[in-house]
This record gives sequence, structure tokens and C-alpha cells, in this order.
Amino acid sequence: MADTPSEAADNQSPAQGAEGQPRTQQGERQGRGGRDNRGGGDRGGRGRGRGRDDRRGKREEEDDGIIEKLVHINRVSKTVKGGKRFGFAALVVVGDGQGRVGFGKGKAREVPEAISKASAEARKSMVRVALKEGRTLHHDGKGRFGAGKVTVRTAPPGTGIIAGGPMRAVFESLGVSDVVTKSVGTSNPYNMIRATFAALQNQSSPKSVAQRRGKKVADLLSRGNPGASEAEVEAEAAAVVE
Repeated sequence: MADTPSEAADNQSPAQGAEGQPRTQQGERQGRGGRDNRGGGDRGGRGRGRGRDDRRGKREEEDDGIIEKLVHINRVSKTVKGGKRFGFAALVVVGDGQGRVGFGKGKAREVPEAISKASAEARKSMVRVALKEGRTLHHDGKGRFGAGKVTVRTAPPGTGIIAGGPMRAVFESLGVSDVVTKSVGTSNPYNMIRATFAALQNQSSPKSVAQRRGKKVADLLSRGNPGASEAEVEAEAAAVVE
């Protein structure tokens, strides 16, 4: 006499499942699958998500308004027993476009690594330069380093950046929009950059001069423009930011 379905189910051994397979193996497969789908997949997704977020945050920190300009790359080689070993030196200028600028150099076997080293050094060496109306220099100046000599001059609105090579990169990163410059003596980018920074560090604003001499900004501006009225001098003094 054939067993009924209920009796057949009762007659199955405890080690077998509904499909005739051992329950331990079936449960292990389901457990492994569940853990892989729930735990491993989620952990992998969360890990990758954190990596993307971290990288995105790093890029935002690197691009937080800092202007980075590559001025020069020099390739050098060293002759060794097996042949030649090449290296790269990078010169980078960085600035925030609002009166802060810096430069740095880096050396490495690869170009991207050299640029990153130079950028990191430039960010550490940023200096603040006093700007007139946020667009030009307060007064003319000269700078010198080695054989390089540069002259920088203030300019009226609409003049633009009249500079070439490394000097243009400095003023664009600094945030200057009107300036006239001249460089003589050398075309070495390193010397030109250092001479330009020497000229910029000699810049002084009316506010700093007035504090140093214990006077008011209006007093200094009135001496520089004797034909102006007192109201005009006061308005000009109030417009001086740095």
C-alpha cells in the first residue's frame, strides 16, 4: 500500500529537506548566499561609496578657489650603468585670486608627481599682496633676483595684464587685472618668478603706511592729491581696503 503524502513527509529523515537534499547543506548554501548578498554586497557597496566620497571631498579641498598654473617643466637625465635615468622638475604658481599668491618647485621621476610636489610647496609659501581696488597695484615697484630684473607699474581700468611668460601666471593667480610689467636680464623662469615676488613683497598700501607713521589715511591721500576736496579725500580713504 502506497504511503500518503503526509506519511511520506513524516517518513523522511530529519537530515533531508523537502527536495530530498540534506538540510544542513541546503541551509549552508542559503546562509552563504544570504550573507554574501546582504553582508558582502552591502559592505562592498558602502566601501566603494566611502571611497568615492573621500576622493570627491579631496578634490573639493584641492579646488577650493585656488588657482593653479604650471609655469615650466624641465626634464633632466642622469647617465647610469644601464643607460639614462630621466627625472622631471616642475615650477607651479598658485593663488586665490584675491591677493594671495605663492610658488613652488618639485622634482620626481614622473610629471604628475613633480607637479603635485610643486603645488604643495606653493600652497605652503603663499604670501599676501596689497591690491588697489582689488584689481591693480598701489604703486610702481622693482624687483631683482640674480640676473633677473623686473619692473611692475600700476595701471588704470581696462589696461589688462601686460606681462609675458611666468609673470603673467603670477598676476593671474594673484587676481590682478590691470598691470604693466617689464622684464630684462634673463628669461630663466625661476629667476623671473623670484624677481616678481621681490617686487610684490615691496608693495605697501596707504593703510599700512598710515599705521606705521601714526597718521590717518586721508592725510596721506590729501598730500598725494592736493587739488582734491576734503570730501573727495575722505571718500577715497574710506574706499581703501588694505
